[in-house]
Amino acid sequence: MATAFQHPSTEQSTTSLVSGIVSDFQDLVKQQLQLTRQEIIEDIRKAKEGAWLYSIGVGTLVLSAIPIVFALVYLLHWATSPAGNDPASIPLWGCYAIVGIVLAAIGGVMTWQGMIKFEAMNPLTHNPATEALKENVEWATGRK
Repeated sequence: MATAFQHPSTEQSTTSLVSGIVSDFQDLVKQQLQLTRQEIIEDIRKAKEGAWLYSIGVGTLVLSAIPIVFALVYLLHWATSPAGNDPASIPLWGCYAIVGIVLAAIGGVMTWQGMIKFEAMNPLTHNPATEALKENVEWATGRK
């Protein structure tokens, strides 16, 4: 009779143990999904920041082409005009060139920073939380 009495409690403790394992596994999966979600949100933030810098940089580079083209026109005019016609210490073409080069440098740096932001993103294939979730699901299902 004592054996019959212990048998139901053993089944109950095994059932509660398995239930606890399943509950813990569910909690682990929920936490990993939350972590994956946070990492995706961070990647989206980095993508927005990178796109903003990249677009502003490209826009500035395009804008810098305007004074550079004017500088080339004025350089051609200056090179073909007689000596001593321009009393300014920096010829007009030089002023346009300086402005164009400064804008091109700023645009180049911003474009470069935008590219760095895009490269810093972790796509989901290299996301540590996603990899851990895959490993846990493979462990739970017994597949590899």
